Amino acid sequence: MRRHPVGFRYATAMFEHAKENKKLDQTLEELQVVSQVLDDTKLLDEVFKHPKVSNDVKKDIIKEVFTSQVSDAIINLLYILVDRKREEAIFSITDNFKALVNEEQGVAEATVITAKPLNEEEKSAITDVFKNIAGKQKLLIENVIDKDIIGGLKVRIGDRIYDGSVANQLDRIQQRMIFGNVSR
Repeated sequence: MRRHPVGFRYATAMFEHAKENKKLDQTLEELQVVSQVLDDTKLLDEVFKHPKVSNDVKKDIIKEVFTSQVSDAIINLLYILVDRKREEAIFSITDNFKALVNEEQGVAEATVITAKPLNEEEKSAITDVFKNIAGKQKLLIENVIDKDIIGGLKVRIGDRIYDGSVANQLDRIQQRMIFGNVSR
């Protein structure tokens, strides 16, 4: 994940505040709730970006929609974003905050691409191998199905890709056949 310059600054400030108050997981959940609500309702695109909607009206909407769902710290963050006309940064703030929390807790997220769905035993085996490779204590796996890889798997952790797919192996064999074995 690339760091959004503005989102990362706000996320870092929120991270320090949440860590100090021992509320990392709660703050992450609340940021995800806000991002999900804004994404699902199109509130950001249809209301907050409208030039005739004042900051006071935006803050009233925030208060009405989120007060029962999130802490005052998140409400205050949203108010600051409104005042600075950076409401759209909430998505990058959430992503960057999640990355900071994962780093703090020794967690990595992995996308595992396979030709068929993984069962729990396979997920566990992949987790055991790749958490050590990634140097993390825990690996969260998202299984994506792609029949084009034929068999095997591709694992993406951050910006690294480990490709053990049959399709990749066939491509390498084809390249060697076309260009000859260069390693002679």
